[in-house]
Amino acid sequence: MTIWKPLLDFFLKPNCPLCDRPTPTTLCIYCDRQLQAEQLSDPLQKTAPFILAGGNYSGTLKRAIAQCKYHNHPQLGYYLGELLGKAWLTHTPHNSQIMAIPIPLHPDKQHQRGFNQAELIAKGFCHHTGIKLNQSLLRVKSTEAQFQLNPTDRHQNLHNAFELQAGHKLQGRSIILIDDIYTTGATISAASTPLQNASVNLVGIAVSAIARLN
Repeated sequence: MTIWKPLLDFFLKPNCPLCDRPTPTTLCIYCDRQLQAEQLSDPLQKTAPFILAGGNYSGTLKRAIAQCKYHNHPQLGYYLGELLGKAWLTHTPHNSQIMAIPIPLHPDKQHQRGFNQAELIAKGFCHHTGIKLNQSLLRVKSTEAQFQLNPTDRHQNLHNAFELQAGHKLQGRSIILIDDIYTTGATISAASTPLQNASVNLVGIAVSAIARLN
């Protein structure tokens, strides 16, 4: 058995979800290098609230997000969150009082997919940064997929889609919202409304990828 173990270990390795090479880690070394190379050198937009983006929504990063969401590779979400956490520690002031809230999926959509990619990204992010995870934000309206809508319809689609859980205890707290992709900002705008109504201080948004619109 000892003689055959190295061979068995090789064949039992999971495959890289991006290139199908055998790998003992989430990604093979080639895809991992490419993904890390695509991370933005200046990921922080000093708006109010600020936007921290891991990379542009293209190339290997775009494929990784698609594989996570649509091809049942939730481990990629957690790994993308760790990469986002590295960017946070390098490019933002450390604040131990901030809490992280992932953009929630509607329960029906989460049941269909099996997981919420934003929640997985948030968990990887929080594990790497030490920031506390909070999941008091709820999605109470089932909406159409945003990618097929124009900017005006995106905002209408998400009207009253979110609310805070009863007894949330977030009043006066500073939070960041975490999602996979930032496109027009419609999702963040809709999610921030119940936070503002509850006197919660949204200081920033952290996303794995930002889409550059023409």
